[in-house]
Order: sequence, then structure tokens, then C-alpha cells
Amino acid sequence: MSVNQDTLKQIVEAAIMAAETPLTVQQILGLFPDEARPEREQVSEVIDALEAETADRGVELRKVGGGYRYQTREHLAPWLRKLNEGRPPRYSRALLETLAIIAYRQPVTRGDIEDIRGVAVSTEIMRTLSEREWIKQVGVRDVPGHPALYGTTPAFLGYFNLGSLKELPALIEQRDLKAIAREQNIELPLAADDGDAGGEVGNEDGEPVTSDGDDSAGGIEAQDHAAGAPAVHDPEAGDRTPKDPDEEADEEADEEADEEADEEADEEAD
Repeated sequence: MSVNQDTLKQIVEAAIMAAETPLTVQQILGLFPDEARPEREQVSEVIDALEAETADRGVELRKVGGGYRYQTREHLAPWLRKLNEGRPPRYSRALLETLAIIAYRQPVTRGDIEDIRGVAVSTEIMRTLSEREWIKQVGVRDVPGHPALYGTTPAFLGYFNLGSLKELPALIEQRDLKAIAREQNIELPLAADDGDAGGEVGNEDGEPVTSDGDDSAGGIEAQDHAAGAPAVHDPEAGDRTPKDPDEEADEEADEEADEEADEEADEEAD
């Protein structure tokens, strides 16, 4: 026995509200037994109706990463941030550059990333991005050694409020890293404050392209929950010799120590 349209609307609305991740139409259809499963067109019509109902409200029904979720509107962020006044997440410049390269150049290998950045990619950075479920292995390159290829995930699209990779900002406009960090409510380590904005990564349409490991690229732009990440260093402009991984790990350890010292100083001041 199929449900009527009003009940279907209530089920879809409640399911999207209760889900921890954006729900796809297929997942919504899976909530119903075979004998009472609505048509895909019916669910799509209900979603359109729910989306229209939020047109003048503080929340919206938005499609991100192939699924649907309710979220607050971006222009209300200055007020809503006061509900969570803890320290913003802090990410190193190296991590943000790595994420940006993967987003715009995917699928890429660690070697591709190192060619673009001009330094070695630490295992800790790749582990952090994987643990946050922003990147995943999507295959291997058909060359000796079969290096892993990495790409972004639906969780990446959801975090940055993107419906698909096509919504990544175009790379024509270049922006300052500190301005991007302010919009993303991300606190950069002090060592990253004097960085160069860099050049350009990916094609001019902002769509990721497959890298063969020989491409060089520069900086990336971002906007509030609608972007990949910050600028990337252009290896053509300087030394292409990768840093020793231990050296980069030491730098990241120094950054973490500085962060802890800042936090202790803040606590003593309070």
C-alpha cells in the first residue's frame, strides 16, 4: 500500500532532517518497502516542494555532494558563529595547498602534488585529509610502481557547501590566503601569514583535470564554504628540489608547539 502525497512529504522532510549526511533520492527510496515504494519522480516533486517552502526562511534545503540536507543560510553566519565561540579549526598551509591541488587536479598521485608544490608531501597530511574523509584513493596509475591516485569525496563537497566539483571557483581571480582563511573561519599558523598567493591551478573553468605529473600550477582561491583552498606555490618560480620529509615534519611540529603556546598564553590571560 503506497503512502499519500502529504505523508510522503512528511517522511522525506523528517528523513533529511534526521540524517547525519546529505540524503540522495535513492537513499530516500530505500526507506520504503517494495510494495509501498513511491516513484522517483514523486520523491523529486516532494523535494522541489520542500525547497520552495524554505525560500524565505533562515534555513534552506540544498543539494550538496549528490544528496539533500537542511542548512542555515550563509548570510546568517556572522550571528550564528556566536553560538560556537571556540577556537576555529587550524590547518597548516601545507595541508590546505595539498587539498587544493587534489580538488582541482584530481585524480593525482603524491608525486604530482610534490611536483606542483615543490616540496615533499608528508604522510601526516595525507592521513589527516583521509581521516576527515575529504580525500580517498580512487585508483592507481598504470605506470611502474602503480602509485595511488587521490580524489575528493562527497564529504569534501558537503563541508565546502558544493553541489558538485563544477561549483569550484574559477581560477582566474587570485586572492590572498589570509582573506580566504578569514572567510572560512580558519586560523592560520603565524608562519603562514607571509606566504605568496601563487599562480593558478587547473583549467580556467575550475574543473579538475588529470595530471601527468609534469604540469606546474600555482594558487587557488576559496570563498565561504564554497571553495577548494588557498594559493599554491609555483615550482617554476624557484627551486624544484623537494624538501626532506623529516624537515617538513619538524616544521609542522614547530607550528603545533607555537599553537599550544598561544593557547596556554590565552588561558593565563583569562
